[in-house]
Amino acid sequence: MKEPTLGNPQNTIAVLQKYNFMFQKKFGQNFLIDTHVLDKIIRSAEITSGDMVLEIGPGIGTMTQYLAQAAGKVIAVEIDKALIPILEDTLEGFENVTVLNEDILKVDVAGLAQRENGGRPIKVVANLPYYITTPIIMGLFENHVPVKSITVMVQKEVAERMQVGPGTKDYGALSLAVQYYAKPYIVANVPPNCFMPRPKVGSAVIRLERYENPPVQVDDEKLMFKIIRASFNQRRKTLANGLKNSPELDYTKEQVEAAIDSLGKGASVRGEALTLEEFATLSNYLGRSKV
Repeated sequence: MKEPTLGNPQNTIAVLQKYNFMFQKKFGQNFLIDTHVLDKIIRSAEITSGDMVLEIGPGIGTMTQYLAQAAGKVIAVEIDKALIPILEDTLEGFENVTVLNEDILKVDVAGLAQRENGGRPIKVVANLPYYITTPIIMGLFENHVPVKSITVMVQKEVAERMQVGPGTKDYGALSLAVQYYAKPYIVANVPPNCFMPRPKVGSAVIRLERYENPPVQVDDEKLMFKIIRASFNQRRKTLANGLKNSPELDYTKEQVEAAIDSLGKGASVRGEALTLEEFATLSNYLGRSKV
């Protein structure tokens, strides 16, 4: 297996110049140029030679080279067709890598895991385009892709939002959704100078360790997430008003008030005060009130 050659600024610049590559703002391209950060990502993802890794947005193949060294198999999904010839060049000699020129949001990842890994759990590692971080992560969870862990570089404030609890200003639907499916852990904060071009915001690597079973018992996952979305759609509203006014929900004022009452909370409670467990209780109560 070849040694990684990318990850330092000089080699990255040389590859970009060789191909006259132009960064595409619409794809949110920021390439990592810090080998310490790359090592930290690979270590925290706990990749072994028995693993299949899905990499989203390999760019010029910087992290892909490191992943190829550690994993049994790497599938890298890249949307920008201008990067495909570059990846063919930088990944030459890394025999365990397959590059797909696709939009990850349109890929049947569960089907891919079945074909390429016999349906066994895969590990996802990515330096994610910040504008589609949430749909990518939620797509992997909600579509029940067999994922053991997701280790990703995201915008720092998004990473913080994923792991905070009730009563904090960053707590919201994303916090609850991530914490329902996985245990979040921020591995490292990464300053803008570790990328080319430099993003305007700080970044963080977060590892999401998938739960075998969610930490709360809920009758209807979809209903719970509708309730969560309704609770945070207008943060200044009370929970009762959020639920009564949601176009996604169809409960009477009495049903909503009785459900909130079952939590032992006052009528003026807001969504951001509720724990995941309380949202599960609320969802189960409302779901059963329809039967």
